[in-house]
Amino acid sequence: MPDLSYLTRNNPARFDLKSGQNTMKAVVTTANGDYDKLDYRDVPMPIAGPGEVLLKVLAAGVNNTEINTRLGWYSSSVSGGTEQFAGSERDADELADGGWNEATPFPFIQGTDCCGEVVEVADDVVDPQPGQRVLVRACMRVQGFDSLKNIWMASDFDGAFAQFVKVPASEVFSVNCQWSAVELATIPCAYGTAENMVHRAAVAEGDHVLVPGASGGVGSAVVQLAKRRGARVTAIAGRAKMDAVASLGVDRVIPRDADLLAELGASSVDVIIDNVAGDGFTALLKLLGRGGRYASSGAIAGPMVNLDMRDFYLKDIRMIGCTAWDEPVFPNLVRYIEADEIIPLVAKTFPLQDIAQAQQEFLKKNHFGNFVLIPPT
Repeated sequence: MPDLSYLTRNNPARFDLKSGQNTMKAVVTTANGDYDKLDYRDVPMPIAGPGEVLLKVLAAGVNNTEINTRLGWYSSSVSGGTEQFAGSERDADELADGGWNEATPFPFIQGTDCCGEVVEVADDVVDPQPGQRVLVRACMRVQGFDSLKNIWMASDFDGAFAQFVKVPASEVFSVNCQWSAVELATIPCAYGTAENMVHRAAVAEGDHVLVPGASGGVGSAVVQLAKRRGARVTAIAGRAKMDAVASLGVDRVIPRDADLLAELGASSVDVIIDNVAGDGFTALLKLLGRGGRYASSGAIAGPMVNLDMRDFYLKDIRMIGCTAWDEPVFPNLVRYIEADEIIPLVAKTFPLQDIAQAQQEFLKKNHFGNFVLIPPT
């Protein structure tokens, strides 16, 4: 695995001399703040350096991660959920630790989900080749898979909210399927995050898996991936989206406002995969049986929770934090796509320049599936 740490700092854009195009359209996130920090403008074209490929972005998904990074939600000073924090006023100095890993490298281009076409490769790159349609593994293990150190495209260096993006060739995966570029762009972040949690929690046939937030991008992916492994899945969703979640083949859907202990009973669940957290967290560990597994990679309802340590240690529960994607995760997803074992969920598409509208609608949480941005051709 090559050292990719050069991507995150001191890596100025260069001009693409081969194609003759000097600039491209992109959304530049200029600082922590509101939608006015999203600047759609001309920027210099990148060019593939050693070990890199240049992609024409065909479609780019919208995720909570980009919104959280722009807002500075990852700061230790933030205690509420994304929706609550989005409407608050914050001092820039207070959000100095609000980046995904280190300080966010403003100004930069966000966009974690990328379906693209290879247009140029560096001289030392054998695969992929120009013309291939590919997905980008956004989570990159910079010191190899024996280390959990990781960087993320669009949080640590320029991403796919642009006409072109350059990425390491090692992080590009061709996909042989009939899906559209828009459908493929729903996969990397949500399904990669979901598969990583399902993999780390060792979900197996016969496990009873509980999925809070099952109507969200990650939650709906978890449902599919757990069912694919033969698990019995109980999903939690808002009443307006229960039918949509049920259509994914879950065994049971419970409304979000239900009394989970009354509905399911104590110690009735083997695995909980939860990106919601917030006030609902306290009851979750009571639902897990002895030796149960709790996995999380997010906290959309709020990062501060109440934990009764007795629920944790007396039942030998394993709590699994998931950010760095493990080595099998992305190849698994490509295999599932090519075998038609999962389905994409596209809610709506927007032109790239309408990113603010897309993120505003995203935070209303009225949609089911993923939003996708389309760059100009």
